[in-house]
Parts: sequence; C-alpha cells; structure tokens
Amino acid sequence: MNAGPISLPYRRYALGLLLAVNLLNYIDRQVLFAVFPLIKIDLRLSDTALGFLGSAFMLSYLLLAPLFGWLGDRWSRTRLASGGLVVWSLATVLAGFAPGYRTLLAARATVGVGEASFGTVSPGLVADFFPKEHRGRVLSWFYVAIPVGSALGYLLGGVLGQRYGWHAAFLLVGLPGLLLAVPIWLLRTTPRGGDEASPLTPKGKVSTGYAALFRNRSFVCNTLAMAAMTFAIGGLAQWIPSFLNRVHSLDVARGNTLFGATTVLAGILGTMTGGWIGDRWQKRSGKGYLLLSGWGFLIGTPFAVWALLAPTLPGCISAIFIAEFFLFLNTGPLNTVIINVTNPAVRAMAFAVNIFFIHALGDAVSPSILGWLSDQWGLRSALLITPGAMVLAGLLCFICGRFVEQDMAHVEG
Repeated sequence: MNAGPISLPYRRYALGLLLAVNLLNYIDRQVLFAVFPLIKIDLRLSDTALGFLGSAFMLSYLLLAPLFGWLGDRWSRTRLASGGLVVWSLATVLAGFAPGYRTLLAARATVGVGEASFGTVSPGLVADFFPKEHRGRVLSWFYVAIPVGSALGYLLGGVLGQRYGWHAAFLLVGLPGLLLAVPIWLLRTTPRGGDEASPLTPKGKVSTGYAALFRNRSFVCNTLAMAAMTFAIGGLAQWIPSFLNRVHSLDVARGNTLFGATTVLAGILGTMTGGWIGDRWQKRSGKGYLLLSGWGFLIGTPFAVWALLAPTLPGCISAIFIAEFFLFLNTGPLNTVIINVTNPAVRAMAFAVNIFFIHALGDAVSPSILGWLSDQWGLRSALLITPGAMVLAGLLCFICGRFVEQDMAHVEG
C-alpha cells in the first residue's frame, strides 16, 4: 500500500525484509540440486529425468515472467511479491510430500511460477525506497542474496537431506517463506519511481511498453551483457565442481564445499564493492555503472583463464576467487542501469524481459553446451569458452555506455 512520507528506519526495514525474501528465493531454488543424488536413488531416475526437474523450474520462470511484468506495472507490487512468495513456498513444502516423480516435477514447475512473480517486481520496489544516487549500493545489498542464498540452499539441502531425507529438506526450507508473506503484503511503499516519481505514462501508452523496451538501445545492450555474464556464471557453477574432481582429484564433498565457500566470499565482497564503487563512479559520469562493470569483466577474464589452466589446486582456487569477485562486481550496477533507463511505468516489464533473455541465452543453455563440448574436447577445453563470454559482456557494457546518458535523460525528462 502507498503511504505519505516514509522514515529512513522504515526504508531500511523494507530493504531487510525484501532481502530476507530474496534469500529464501535462492535457497528454495537451489535446494533441489543439493538432494539430486538422494532423489535419483529413491525414485530410480535417469540423469535426463533428474535434469528436467531443474528445467521445469526454468521454463515456468521464463515463460511467466512477461505476464507478471505486465501485471506488476498495473497492480500492487507488494501483493504480487507476497503472492509469489506464498506460491513458491507452498510448492517447496508440497515437494516434501511428493510420492513420485510427476508430483515432484509439478511442484518444481510451480516454484518457478511464484519466483517469477517476485522477481519481476522486487528490484523496482527496492530501488523506489532510496534516492537515485544510492541505488547501486542498495541493489547490491538486495542481490547479495544470490551467492549467500545459493550457498545456503546447497548447505541446508545437503545437511537436512543427509540426516532426514530429501522430503524433509524441501519441507523445512519451504516453511519460513510462509511466515514472511503477511509482512510483505502489508509493506508500505513509495510512489512508483521513488524520488523521481511523476505522473505515469497514460495507460494507453503503457500497453506498448514491451515494444518500447526493444527500441531502448541501453536496455537491449545492458540485457545482452547480463546474458553473456549469466552464460559464464551458469556454466562455471554447473561444471567447476566436476572440473575440480577430474582435474585436481578432489572428492565430490570437498570440491563442492571448497567451491561453495569461495563463491560465497567472492560473491559478497564483489557484489558489495560493486555497489559502493558504482555509486561513486556514477556521480562523476552518467556511464559510471557501465564503465565499472565493463572493466570488471575484462579484468576478471585472465583470472578465469588461469583458474582453468593452473597446475596446482591453490592457484586454481585463488584464481577462481578473483574471477568471481570481478564477475559479481557488476550485479548492483547493471540492475541499476535497467531502472535508470526505463520509465517507472514499465519497470516491472523491463525486469520481466531482462529475466527472460538473460536466462534463455545464459544459464538455461550454457551447462548443456559446455557438456556437449566437453564430450568433444574435454572439460578443461570446453570451459575455456566462458572467459570469452566475459569479454563479450565487457564489450557490450562499453557499447551500452554510448547510449545510456541519452536514454537516462529521456526518462528523467
């Protein structure tokens, strides 16, 4: 619900609440992969059937994001976020009661429905609580949920699944979301656009929002840069544990623990540093967020190459940490660019389009592509295409910088 002036403590409460929900978002998303071995044995599944449990989530997530983006620009964002939280939490709990494969498949597809509702409206909702010059830092706090929530999903799923079974793992990680649904529903909000709020585009024009987004050069280039980044991160996240097992002879438990711990530390430091430096650079130049992200991708590329070629485990892990630090550096800045170059009336749709393309072109396809290339060339050689995706992401950031100031001025005008 909208309100008058909102105090700074309440704005921080709103950020904390939305961050907590985003943590649950990634915990419930990733817990499935932690219990894959247990599900495979219990339900006697092939790897193809097992993999489709993850694909079912991604398909519903991608396909429904545009619908929720359209709704998010016309209806209450807090109710969409709360409703999405209830749907994916209940679906996760119900997965804990799944008697067989089909029921589990339906539950995981439903998780994608709920997360699509939350994912399209939450970034704009978070940004509206704070001044424009602090957006990079604020969104970095919100998106720190990606490395932390993902790691917690693996950790909780592994521990709970090992001790109590995979059914209990889904049940126990799904329940907390139901407790936060009411606070999200009752959250007081600022006008759309926050400190830049103005009368929204007439509804007749808002209906052309999706077409307008594809004519927005900054938005398109920024989304393609994020897709290239997601291709690299998704591929590395899927295959680095196997790489550590095959190349550095680590057992599965140690390899996942080592890679997970490295990702959490690099993710938190990179995400928070990117938000802080990005806001400062943006004050000096209208393309500051893009310059930071572009240079981050390019600086991180040689470290990604070295991580794959390093002859020793310490050298490999050290290079992985540095490469991931520079990959996560862009998280707050590039999401802030989406907000800055799109009208408040169509921002939920903008994030819906962004979600669709970064996953459709990124982590929905990169694990399979890398797997196929691994069969042809070997895993190490296959993974060497991911630094190429990082270079592409950096170049697209610099190209986006040519248009961003003009597009920002158009939105502000």
